[in-house]
Amino acid sequence: MSDWPPQPHKEKTDQPATPTGQEWKILEKAVLSSVKEQQRSRRWGIFFKFVSMLYVLAILIFMFRGCTLTSSTENVTGITDTHLAVVNIIGTIDSGNQSVNSIDTIKSLKSAFEAKGSRAVVLNINSPGGSPVQSDDIWQEIQYLKKQHPNKKVYAVIGDMGASGAYYIASAADQIWVNPSSLVGSIGVIMPNYGVSGLAQKLGIEDRTMTAGSNKDILSMSKPINAEQKQHIQALLDNVHSHFIQAVKTGRGDKLKSTDPAIFSGLFWTGEQAIKLGIADKAGNLESLKRELDISKTVNYTVERTPFDSIMGRMGSEMGQHLGTAVMQQVQSQNQTKIQ
Repeated sequence: MSDWPPQPHKEKTDQPATPTGQEWKILEKAVLSSVKEQQRSRRWGIFFKFVSMLYVLAILIFMFRGCTLTSSTENVTGITDTHLAVVNIIGTIDSGNQSVNSIDTIKSLKSAFEAKGSRAVVLNINSPGGSPVQSDDIWQEIQYLKKQHPNKKVYAVIGDMGASGAYYIASAADQIWVNPSSLVGSIGVIMPNYGVSGLAQKLGIEDRTMTAGSNKDILSMSKPINAEQKQHIQALLDNVHSHFIQAVKTGRGDKLKSTDPAIFSGLFWTGEQAIKLGIADKAGNLESLKRELDISKTVNYTVERTPFDSIMGRMGSEMGQHLGTAVMQQVQSQNQTKIQ
């Protein structure tokens, strides 16, 4: 039969039913589950992108270092002609990648001593000094390598400056060559510290530092140092200084021409004065040393960190942090899913 005319009082059975509350809950759970799955997929996507990037960077690093190591290997095994093996001690001495540090310098020294064609090892020095620990590590290694290779002498050639830790290292050499105007010496130890307690009080700055241990805040800039702490620090410096003095006396031996205590007071001298005192041996430079030894060729064995190494190190550190964050987020997401 025809449905005309329409009869509004009759219930329309073909119209979709309105979802009940239970159906809405099921739909909501399905949507939330889809969103969580997308978040999970996104985090894993970030994770795998970082892994892929690390893989590519690792390949680049190995390729770059492969080229560098080939050159270094050629210096050690490929050069059989007689030459002077040069190791640079240039710049501040500390544990930093871009400074003179014991790890890289010791590697350089080993290569220089072990090279078949090296007749002598030259420490090319231009440094104001730095860490006593790094300096002593290098000094000790030179002494060891000299015993292992008794036929190879060590020469220290000082340029503008060979002071403090740099002279510590130089004292291990068989001979120290200087320019008459070089600055040489500074056999001493220093620990810089400043006190600003008076200034802090005038500015109304209150030190709220808390410690467990009565001397944990020793050398605090905001507090005056007491007599016992000063005595302790002085004893510490004197002890390190004694190591420096002993190293110089061991390295120089009878070459020290003066017994004046001022030599070990932290004073420094010109190269000309240093020769008279016996803390240096001769005026000259690398070229004059080559002429005296009748060797025309030099090979630089210094391990040098390139800017590429520093950049890659920083990038690796940052990527590691981001990777760790991504993993932690993934773990937290999984834990939340389990709890729900």
